[in-house]
Amino acid sequence: MEFQGFVDEDFGVFHIGGLEKRMEGIRARIQPKLRALGEKLAPRLSHMTGEEMFLHIAKHARRKVNPPADTWLALSVDKRGYKKMPHFQVGLFDDRVFIWLAYINELENKRRFGEKLLENLKMIKETVPGDFVVSADHTKKEGTFLREADLQKMLERFVGVKKEEFLLGKYIHRGDPVLHKGKELEKIIVETFETLVPVYRASFS
Repeated sequence: MEFQGFVDEDFGVFHIGGLEKRMEGIRARIQPKLRALGEKLAPRLSHMTGEEMFLHIAKHARRKVNPPADTWLALSVDKRGYKKMPHFQVGLFDDRVFIWLAYINELENKRRFGEKLLENLKMIKETVPGDFVVSADHTKKEGTFLREADLQKMLERFVGVKKEEFLLGKYIHRGDPVLHKGKELEKIIVETFETLVPVYRASFS
């Protein structure tokens, strides 16, 4: 399947009521697109990082009642999963696409990764454009432009607070015509990953 971008009906899936019905919509409409996109992104990201990156599609298997508000693909060096390692995500809420370098609360050695990011604070600020977004919670839409964020405070909380997360990347909002253009959207995602790879590397240094 060739990745052709996302259309309004894809975002509309997140307005379907009920867990099973919404998951049917996610499986039918969104997951095939995420897989097609991820299969193109994985070798590109592997080349950028110098490590083999494996594609994972969010399954939402732990959900029993509440339907998911978003869904995503993840690219990680861990073949069996992605949550325990820093990873790259592309996914959808009902009103936007997100592109993240993600350090979530299930990360192993979370403190060590946070400390490495703090050590490289100056590099992050100099490398990543101010219109990129940071977030402390992958389940919420809200993010802060990097130029407006207190990055040191965010990372200190990430180190010290168990549930705190650190996500860095971009939003593309529903209605942006680039979302309907698969190759152009893929190009933006690749360029975003290229910007984020030095941060990813620094967190392992």
